[in-house]
Amino acid sequence: MFLAKQYTFHPFEKTLPSAKDSTGQEEVTDAAVVFVHSEPQDELDSSGLETRFVKNVKWIAGKRGFRNVVLHSFTHLAETSASPQFAEAFLQGAAQRLRSTGYQVTLTPFGWMCEWNLSVYGESLAKVYKSL
Repeated sequence: MFLAKQYTFHPFEKTLPSAKDSTGQEEVTDAAVVFVHSEPQDELDSSGLETRFVKNVKWIAGKRGFRNVVLHSFTHLAETSASPQFAEAFLQGAAQRLRSTGYQVTLTPFGWMCEWNLSVYGESLAKVYKSL
């Protein structure tokens, strides 16, 4: 999780044939940018996972009073991962819960590699790793 001054992304290459077409660059400023990895055990026992995730996102965003959140899936980088269907549904569900409490949520295109640029604040809490 990062507290970002600015995060810009542009879809580069489709990695899942079922992914929706995506074009254009998007920029979000003053945001909690969260890179999300879904693991096989998440899919097997997801009870309470979304709630814990949303609480962590709100916690990091609250460190600077941010109401902007970016969720970026990077599940494809791991040795093992949950199914794409689970990972996408998890991100969509978490985004909806955050939106329902007043956050502006941006999702990077699921099933795409993106080119991105990330500018992070300097304090140690601007860069947090959390395993749920």
